[in-house]
Amino acid sequence: MLFMKKLIFYCVLFLMTLGLSASTPVVPSVNAHQIMIPVGKTGKNISLAELSRISESELEALTGRKMNFSERLSFKLSQKKMRKSIAEDGTINKKKYAKFFAKKTGGPEVGFHGLGFILGFFLGLIGVLLAYVINDDADKKNRVKWAWIGYGISVVITLIIVIAIVASLP
Repeated sequence: MLFMKKLIFYCVLFLMTLGLSASTPVVPSVNAHQIMIPVGKTGKNISLAELSRISESELEALTGRKMNFSERLSFKLSQKKMRKSIAEDGTINKKKYAKFFAKKTGGPEVGFHGLGFILGFFLGLIGVLLAYVINDDADKKNRVKWAWIGYGISVVITLIIVIAIVASLP
């Protein structure tokens, strides 16, 4: 009877956590004017928005070296891609770039992930497997990491309880 109550409790808890994780996390908007990139060996920094608009000669002056033909060509192509990925208000509108810069600035994959921890702690290896299966690209790494941590903590607690029981036997 006690086993059934625990099973029902954990099933309800699991369903509640799945309901909480159903909302899709939003990749925070990253402003291209705030992302500073070091240019050359002089230690000068330039924002991503400025880099997308700067001319070749200005870049050469900042870096202190002349670019050859292939470098100029790749710079122009990269600059065109950058300009397309930056909106008029300065936010980065391409998800992969925004996700990359959000990671560098402490975005969604940083910190405690409650669902991952609960999955690993209460469901063990099945919960870790579920953490891998749930397709939520922005949070997946963090969820899986915390599922493993939750599973590890549950294993340690179980071992401590088993050792305490075995030690108390006559």
